[in-house]
Amino acid sequence: MPITLTVPEGLLSAKAEAEVFAELTRSLLGIAQLSGNPFMTPNVVGSLQVLPKNHVFAGGKPAPAAFVELKLPEIALARPEDKQAFIEAATAAVERAAEGRLQRDHIWTNIVYVEEGSWGAAGLAYDNARLIGAIQAAAASPANA
Repeated sequence: MPITLTVPEGLLSAKAEAEVFAELTRSLLGIAQLSGNPFMTPNVVGSLQVLPKNHVFAGGKPAPAAFVELKLPEIALARPEDKQAFIEAATAAVERAAEGRLQRDHIWTNIVYVEEGSWGAAGLAYDNARLIGAIQAAAASPANA
């Protein structure tokens, strides 16, 4: 479940970059009720895109702004309240990480759902049933008891 965070250079310190990604990951897993799941935890991945200041726009003009994009299977965060919870958590995490250098109204989050059967990990395509099975099997593994 990739998370992409895009920010202009100078917005986040190196320490804040790592911290915000850890917080986004914890938030997603917690909201999805998958915290500690040995299958899902390592499959929440992401990238940080730090662009030159004049390459980040709001209202058609260069501006300090941040964009969080989450891609996941249709079954994840399917309830409106889960989407709202992730958007709130992501906004708060980025706002804290920016340490006053970013206004809340310049943080945008979107959730993109991948087509059924097109979420992949380790070379395997997962449809909803296979994904649920992998999550449940990992949770039931004796190593996790």
